[in-house]
Amino acid sequence: MPQHRFNVFGKLVVITGSPGNWSAYLLGGDGKRRKADFVVPSSLAETELCQYLSDLFHESASSTQPAVTRID
Repeated sequence: MPQHRFNVFGKLVVITGSPGNWSAYLLGGDGKRRKADFVVPSSLAETELCQYLSDLFHESASSTQPAVTRID
């Protein structure tokens, strides 16, 4: 299953699956992941994930973490 990793204003988020079947997880410092407390709409395309996370968590932005970035 494909994994998409993002730095969401300092928090590591992993989204797995494909359009129509997304699952989101928070990644801990020890590498363990837990189910995230937000839902990724099934209608989103892979190319829209970064913008969606930015829109959803924009209040967490700071001068040191100003953007959501994809980690490959």
